[in-house]
Formats: sequence, C-alpha cells, structure tokens
Amino acid sequence: MKRIRRYGWLALIIFLLLAAAVGGFVIWASAVSAPMPEALAALQLDDKVTVESGKWLIFRPTQQNPTTGLIFYPGGKVDYRAYAPAMHAIAAEGYLVVIVPMPLNLAVLAPNRAADVIAAFPSIEHWALGGHSLGGSMAAHFAYAHRGTVQGLVLWASYPAANESLATQGLNVVSISGSRDGLATPDKVAASRPLLPPDTRWVIIAGGDHAQMGWYGPQAGDNPATISRADQQQQVVAATLDLLRSLAAP
Repeated sequence: MKRIRRYGWLALIIFLLLAAAVGGFVIWASAVSAPMPEALAALQLDDKVTVESGKWLIFRPTQQNPTTGLIFYPGGKVDYRAYAPAMHAIAAEGYLVVIVPMPLNLAVLAPNRAADVIAAFPSIEHWALGGHSLGGSMAAHFAYAHRGTVQGLVLWASYPAANESLATQGLNVVSISGSRDGLATPDKVAASRPLLPPDTRWVIIAGGDHAQMGWYGPQAGDNPATISRADQQQQVVAATLDLLRSLAAP
C-alpha cells in the first residue's frame, strides 16, 4: 500500500511538472511582437487589392485573375499581420498572396499548412512558398518534404535546416537578408549556400536588419539597421517580385 501511495505521489509530481512546463511554454509563445500601425493600415482594401481575413489572410489583385501565388509563413512569435504591407504591395502587382497564421505563432508547429492553401486555390498554376526567419526555415522544410509541390522558395532572413538540402530540387529560390541582421547573421546565411540550388539569387540588403523584414518593431538580439524600414521593405518586395515573375517565364 505504501508503495502504491509512493507511486501515486510520484505520478502527481511528474504531472504537475509537465503541466508547469507546458503552461510556461504557452505563456512564452503567446508573447508576440505586435504589428505596427502601418501593418494594420495595409489590411484595408483599395482599388488594386482586396483583403480577406479568416483562416488565412488573403490579398487578391482586383484588376486580374492571378495564376501565380505566394504563400507566406510568419516569423516565430511575430503577429502574422506584421507582414501585411509587403504582401499588399505584392498582390497589387498581380499575384495572389496568402499569409498563414500559425499555432502559438510558431511555424514549426504546423509546417505543412501550405498544402491546404494550395488545395483551396486550384486556379493558381505556379506557387511560391516563403517565410521570415523560423517561417522561412519551415517553408524550406515543406519544399524538402513535398518535392514538386511548389516551384519557388522565398527566404527572408532565413535558411534550410542543415539536413534538408534543396540543392538538387530544381526550385527557383531567392534568399533575402540584411547585412546588419543579428539573428540570421550574414555568416549563417552564407553557410546555407550549399543547401540551395546553384542558381539561387542572393540579395543582401546593405544596412538591413532582422526585424525590418516586417512591421513589428525592434527584436531582441538584433542589430540596429542603418536604413529605414520603408527602404528595406521596398528592396524585399522588389526581390520577391522578381522571383514570382520568374515562375511564369517561358
């Protein structure tokens, strides 16, 4: 009887420790970087782009039926709306753009959500998948695990896992990073070159940092940028558009 009681107390202690660990993780993950006012303003439709909120955040061009689309995974612990300005600008150029919210704002918990988006838009002939930071790594993971499902990969301050080489997959890839990034540092990004196709386009934004890939304010561990957020965003959008245009090129 004493042994049974002892095991019962041990089980209770283990349960309480696990509950505390899970609760702590949820609290940590829930502390997200909030979108700036510019991001919230980009959620409004205009004469070029409609915006739909729901399961996903969808940006559609109003003046044409797009045949190329971009699915985007947000950075870890970043509110997905923080990427609205860039996605609005991309959609205005004629592309369907879908930002995919993640459980607890961590793409690592649902890296395969792009498959649902692709299934929901059968009219899209060419797909690119992209993401920022952790979101980009999970986009690369999806491309690795679902070969041939997407034709393009867009990495914002990000790179694939070391054991998931995409070098021979025939993807159109652009890697966009900042020279002042303190998290996805220039050295880390450069080290990923063997993991990506030989014709990958490498765009290094002089003076750009990690947090200015979105509109959510400063980020711990980052270095201060020496260019404006608007300037960095313009370069990020331009490089992403170049990749999207290449997907439909003959």
